[in-house]
Amino acid sequence: MSGAEVIVQVLADEGVGVMFGYSGGAILPVYDAVFRYNAEHPRADGGEAMPLVVPANEQGAGFMAAGYARASGKVGVAIVTSGPGATNMVTPVRDSMADSVPLVVICGQVGTAAIGSDAFQEAPISNIMGACAKHVFLVTDAAQLEATVRTAFTLARSGRPGPVVVDVPKDVQNTALSFRGAGELALSGYRTRLRAVEQATLSDADCATFFHALMQARRPLIYAGGGVIAAEASAALRAFVDAFGLPVTTTLMGLGGFDSTDPLALHLLGMHGTAYANYAVEDCDFVLALGARFDDRVAGVPHKFAPRAKFIAQIDIDPSEIGKVKPVGWHHIGPLQRALERLAAWGRAHGFKPQLAEWHAHVAELKRAHAMNYDRESALIQPYAVLEAINRRTRGRAIISTGVGQHQMWAAQYFDFRAPRHWLTSGSMGTMGFGLPAAIGAQFAYRDKLVIDIDGDASIRMNIGELETVTTYGLPLKIVVLNNVGDGMVRQWQKLYFKGRFAASDKSLHKKDFVRAAQADGFEWARRLDRVDELETTIADFLAFDGPAFLEVMIDPDAGVYPMVGPGASYAQMITGDFIASRAAPAAHEATTPHMF
Repeated sequence: MSGAEVIVQVLADEGVGVMFGYSGGAILPVYDAVFRYNAEHPRADGGEAMPLVVPANEQGAGFMAAGYARASGKVGVAIVTSGPGATNMVTPVRDSMADSVPLVVICGQVGTAAIGSDAFQEAPISNIMGACAKHVFLVTDAAQLEATVRTAFTLARSGRPGPVVVDVPKDVQNTALSFRGAGELALSGYRTRLRAVEQATLSDADCATFFHALMQARRPLIYAGGGVIAAEASAALRAFVDAFGLPVTTTLMGLGGFDSTDPLALHLLGMHGTAYANYAVEDCDFVLALGARFDDRVAGVPHKFAPRAKFIAQIDIDPSEIGKVKPVGWHHIGPLQRALERLAAWGRAHGFKPQLAEWHAHVAELKRAHAMNYDRESALIQPYAVLEAINRRTRGRAIISTGVGQHQMWAAQYFDFRAPRHWLTSGSMGTMGFGLPAAIGAQFAYRDKLVIDIDGDASIRMNIGELETVTTYGLPLKIVVLNNVGDGMVRQWQKLYFKGRFAASDKSLHKKDFVRAAQADGFEWARRLDRVDELETTIADFLAFDGPAFLEVMIDPDAGVYPMVGPGASYAQMITGDFIASRAAPAAHEATTPHMF
């Protein structure tokens, strides 16, 4: 086989169902090998064995692969050319690293003899990506190609998942090789560390220490992060809560890890979390952190986070996360699902049953007294009402993707998430333009599921070229653009902390007719909603349409995201706005940190 054929055969052996990428000179041998593989391996239904989806640009390809991975739990695959093709993948790779998403990115590279000579479309990808990815391989020895590509998949999906980049010079792609069909690189240090983590178990003494602390608590709380979803531990979490009755609040990345409609669910916590979740964190005396990293959106001021907690326990697959931000009294490094199952079994066997009736009543009262709310009498369309209308019809079962900004936070707050992998968003990186291509990737993972991109007028502009990808591939994707004619989240901060100086956020780009743009890209159903009295019927028609549909909603430009925990503030100082009850009346103060959003 040629090196290119070896790459494609390894992808097939790894069970890759779809790939995303954009062609170019340095990757042409691989693209040709994909074409020939599909011609030689037709599916029974006439489709391609490994379709290669071509988007408008490489960043779109990266986010499609990430959306596919986030929705399916499988490794996403992107294949791009050298130079600008590879550098356009930097943002999706870093985004996936920050949110622990498994990707394998195959990049073409100039010939090995030309590396370092500033050849046409050359970029030092191993250097550039090395700071952004879980690992980067530059394959200069063709004999190592097969083992390297196979190892990339192992690295991407094992331990704490992440993106792995394989940079393959064109001459390596053309080299004649013997295909072995097995074997990986040694990576002895990584495998030793991984084996130690994956084989770690909780001893009886570990379990006894944990339950001793838990049984002394009166207000225990579970703080669940994206690790619950990455570890496929949602069912184990559900069983643990059923056994011991701890309420659950989730991070932005953890939404769906626990059914948000459950009475013990507190939904989202943090900077724009629900008021009742944040107040519960203020009140709790025991925190069990599961696959969560106490990041600055949750614990912006670490010593003020869960100030009454006498005991913090943490379980994570990544040793570097233990005690990184908050000191913990008990921890376990290992697979989350197995740890929760072991704790639950040990606790049940020893008859532990915390008596939490008062705490449950307190949590229920917090949810009643500090419920999410907004101006329901406004003559302007409120974004919250749009999302509530969609949620009533989808009932927490749709796959929701978002861009980044106010619409992202509104979607996190007002949608129900009843199962994992139904919420796709750029959490740590906060990458505008993520929503549309990620939704496309998710729709390729689940052709028959309802996938909705909730986007903003500024965010969707970043990758608006992918509207054509939706119709080109006949995807039944639903796209909602909440249009407030500007960068709403930036403006909200400028109102609160910069005396209303809308520097660069009061959009000068406002000439685009999004509906006509969607129609130009082939959307048969494309409408603008600008009347409150047409909201319900329009949403119903939009969701019922059999095919791709695009809805632009002209929302109240002054609608804000509340609650909001400002920079340097604790949850007790949370700003809840005019329509959500607060336990205090915090005042906004001048921002003192450049790390704003």
